[in-house]
Amino acid sequence: MSSTADTHQPATGQVAAEQTAVEENLIATVLASFDNTPDPRLKQVMQSLVAHLHAFIRDVRLTEAEWNKAIEFLTAVGHITDDRRQEFILLSDVLGASMQTINVNNPTCTGSAVATEATVFGPFFVDDAPEIPNGGDIAGGAPGQPCWIEGTVTDTEGNPVPNARIEVWEADEDGFYDVQYDDNRVAGRAHLFADEDGKYSFWGLTPTPYPIPHDGPVGRMLEATGRSPMRASHLHFMVTAEGLRTLVTHIFVRGDELLKSDTVFGVKESLVKDFVQQPAGTPTQDGRALASGWTRARFDIVLAPAGAEPAHAG
Repeated sequence: MSSTADTHQPATGQVAAEQTAVEENLIATVLASFDNTPDPRLKQVMQSLVAHLHAFIRDVRLTEAEWNKAIEFLTAVGHITDDRRQEFILLSDVLGASMQTINVNNPTCTGSAVATEATVFGPFFVDDAPEIPNGGDIAGGAPGQPCWIEGTVTDTEGNPVPNARIEVWEADEDGFYDVQYDDNRVAGRAHLFADEDGKYSFWGLTPTPYPIPHDGPVGRMLEATGRSPMRASHLHFMVTAEGLRTLVTHIFVRGDELLKSDTVFGVKESLVKDFVQQPAGTPTQDGRALASGWTRARFDIVLAPAGAEPAHAG
């Protein structure tokens, strides 16, 4: 997004007083244009956006060539986005905007236990994933090493959350989600419900690292800035229950070399779990016969109260 033209721009502090007055007059005019916005929250958001956007333009002394390049980039992001690929979410993710929004909207909530931390949603969630019974299999034929995941769902006071809905989705061992294939397969995703004691379990695949889609404008941006498109190994969860805050999170594989360089900044230490290798022939929890090795992991989920939402500043 850089330009070879007009690269040597004066710093804001070196701009002549007359030019500074012109720029600040424009900011004041644009801010005032939102003064009659009926919705006070929309007014606050728009005026803050304008203030920060103009501050950025003036800070870097953005050239017209760079502005045009940015418009071309955002247009390309829009063109590649469809009902199966969300390049704007991808852009938000790699800029850390998704993760920061999650941090702002999911404050730590304590009771007898700290609520499970949230992380990025990602671009590959699909509504209406098939239901499986507790102890069922989400793989749907996707290639990969079997993994048994189990845990409980409780509130921050330690009470079990019966019938919590648990959505899970993940990539296969080749690093692809089902929606990245052209055959309309449904694999590596499902939903299930915790039992009356808040317990849940299912078979999935041992998570493996993979690159985010990098054949589009976001990938070209990462390449231009010397950044890797790789994500640390993870398994997605979305957990909902009446009266409790919806949790969107992942669990990550302890020992993964990418934990400190996850390209969407989604790793939190509390979400790094042990995926314990089980030799071939090791009895499974449900008596499943596995000729090869498998892994097992535990993830106990703690949901915050629905009222634990942050108040908007101002």
